Amino acid sequence: MVDGVKHLQRVQVISWLYLLVICVVSYVLWSWTFAWSTFAGGIVSIVSFQVAHKDVLGFVDSLTETGKEIDDKSQQQAIKKGKLGFLLKFWLRIIIIGVILLILIKYGKVNIFGLILGLSTVVFAVTFTALNVVWHYFIRRR
Repeated sequence: MVDGVKHLQRVQVISWLYLLVICVVSYVLWSWTFAWSTFAGGIVSIVSFQVAHKDVLGFVDSLTETGKEIDDKSQQQAIKKGKLGFLLKFWLRIIIIGVILLILIKYGKVNIFGLILGLSTVVFAVTFTALNVVWHYFIRRR
């Protein structure tokens, strides 16, 4: 579990560093609007990832606390309630992201391509971290 937490922290750090780099490069090579759009998409992506991480940890903790003996009806109901709460939080988060993106696109002066570049921040960080893990375990034979 410690490796998993270490890798998630690495994903978060890489996400922030990558966002900083692409915002600076966007400002230098293109424009302030493109850099702002990249920043807005990156913030949405990173915050969504952090909220999802917290929700998943809470859900897994609720399962491990109640999952010892499932003979009791109240424990089964607690598990169902935990699953339902997790799913509701997931869909609420997706809806909030959709509303934020709608507002940014419709009323904000954002560049769509910059927004998409920013939204790919966590995808890049996860891919980079996964390739790093593969490198350490398979190439170095650890």
